[in-house]
Amino acid sequence: MGITAKARYVRVSPRKARLVTDLVKGKKVEEALGILAYTRKAFAKTLTKLINSAVANAQQNNQLDVDILVVKKITVDGGPTAKRFIPRALGRATKVRKRTSHVTVVLDQR
Repeated sequence: MGITAKARYVRVSPRKARLVTDLVKGKKVEEALGILAYTRKAFAKTLTKLINSAVANAQQNNQLDVDILVVKKITVDGGPTAKRFIPRALGRATKVRKRTSHVTVVLDQR
C-alpha cells in the first residue's frame, strides 16, 4: 500500500531534482521536511509541497497518522524539453534546452 502524490511538468532538470530527492529517500516524513527546510536548492520548496500533499492524501483518504509515515520512494522522470535558440558570436546560434521533470512521491507506513 502506498500513498502517492505527483507533480508533472516541473521546470527543473531531472538531474538537479535527483540531488534533492536523494537527501530524503527512506526518511520519516517529519525528518524529511526538516531536511528540506534547510536545503539551499530551489527544488526543495517544490518537494516540500509535494510531500505535504502526499501527507494530506494519507490523512484524508486513508485516515493515517503522520508520525508513522515514511518516504518510501521518490522518482524523478524527465518530461518534455522546450528547445530554444540563443544568438552567439559571428552570427551563430546555440540550442538551449529547458528541461522539465515528472516527480512522484510514495509514502508508506513504517
